[in-house]
This record gives sequence, C-alpha cells and structure tokens, in this order.
Amino acid sequence: MSTSQAPGAPAREEPPVPEDDEAPPPPPPKRPPRKLSWQKLTIVPAMLVVLLLATWLWFRQADLDPVSENALSDGQVSQALWEHIELTVISTFFVLIIAIPLGILLTRRAFRKATPVALAFANMGQATPAIGLLALLVIWLGIGRRAALIGIIIYAVLPVLSNTIAGLKANDPTLLEAARGIGMSPAGVLTRVELPLAVPLILAGVRTALVLNVGTATLAVFGGGGGLGVLITAGITNQRMPVLVLGSILTVSLALLVDWLASLAEVLLRPRGLDL
Repeated sequence: MSTSQAPGAPAREEPPVPEDDEAPPPPPPKRPPRKLSWQKLTIVPAMLVVLLLATWLWFRQADLDPVSENALSDGQVSQALWEHIELTVISTFFVLIIAIPLGILLTRRAFRKATPVALAFANMGQATPAIGLLALLVIWLGIGRRAALIGIIIYAVLPVLSNTIAGLKANDPTLLEAARGIGMSPAGVLTRVELPLAVPLILAGVRTALVLNVGTATLAVFGGGGGLGVLITAGITNQRMPVLVLGSILTVSLALLVDWLASLAEVLLRPRGLDL
C-alpha cells in the first residue's frame, strides 16, 4: 500500500522531536587567591613603627650625659644608618652577580665536577668567624670600606650559591628534554625553563643573604667601614646604655625591614603558574 498522502488532505503534523536536556552552565571561574594578604603587608611595618616610636619617646625623656649627646649629635646617627644601608646594598649586589652566575655555571655539564670544590670554599667563608675573617682582610688590604665589603660578600655568598645550584638541579628532566625537543637552544632552555622554575629557591637564598649582610655589616666598624656598629661599639666602650640601645634597635629594625621587603619580592617575582 502506498503511504503517500491523498491530494487535498490536510498536512500531517510531525510529532515534535524531544530535545536533549540542555547542559548546565559551567560554574563561574574561581577567583585566584590574592598573593599578598593584608596581614603580610601591614603587620611587620606596624611593628616597626611602634618600635621606633617607642624608642623616640624614650629618648625624649631620657637624661643624656655629655658623652652620650656627643655620640649622637651632628647627624652621626643618620650617617651611621646611611653607611649601614650602603654596605648592605653594595655587598648584596656583588653577592648576586657572583653567586648566581657561578651557580648556573656549576650546573652545566662541563663544570659539574667543580661543584663540590666551589661549595667547600663557600662553606669555609661562612664557617670562618666574621670578625676573624675581617681581621685577616684588614691585615691584607688595610683599614677601610673595601676590606669590610669583601668580608661581608664572602660571608653571604653561600646561601645564594647553594640555593641557585639546588634550584637548577631540582628541575624535572622531562621538562628540560621537552624544551629541547621543540627546538629550544641551550640558552633558551636556561632562560625560559630552568631559571623561572628555580626562582623561588634563588629568592629564598637572596633573602637569607640580605639578612646576613645587615647583621655582618655591624662588624664593619672594626675594619673602618662605618655603619651602625659605630653606635654599638661606642655604647659598649663608653658604657652608655642609650647609645647602645639606639644602635641595636636601628640594626634590628633594618634587618626586619629588609626581610619584609625580601618576602614581598619572593611573592611578586615568583613566576606565574607555580603554586604558592
């Protein structure tokens, strides 16, 4: 029998085809966590402000004798603080340009056998008492800022060097092989894969070196390098507690400030894509 529709007959309506249930809309993307919390941004600066304000108020009501006034007058405090900052910045700069390239070089295949020797020398530099190392440098180079800076640099090379080597060695070999497989040159693999992955460990070493430099710079006074150690030694030798307290508090405050700034740099300079 023919199933064709007779002429003049009304058109047969086709039953509606049930449509598939629409897929639920995707959930809204989660907002990435904030890298810098308000606690990280405010707690340490607030503590430093309270500490320095309390020190200032104490000095306002303190009865200073002529010896203490002479040690703190004529801008000697600001000069000592500025010299300390200069020692820290200059020594850290040279630590970075020495330790990071050397760490990269020692992780290359041609120089890997020299890594234990280089680390042994760096360990010797930090294992030697800082005051003894400074005394040897003063005997060799004479009194002045140069001897103090070299001593500070030698003392702070180890954390940056060891962390650079550790960070580069910790990279996944399969990632490096994949980078080479897509045609990257050795320099491209280093700058675009190895170093970005090693940045967190390198920055941790730099942070440690910064704090070490602030503390070691107080000993620069014994080599004629100046710094806040001038106030500390003047307070000890003259038995003047206000001078000693001021030098110590300024040194501690500077170390805390440097450590806080370095902690912010660790977060801000960390490559995107690495889990915090």
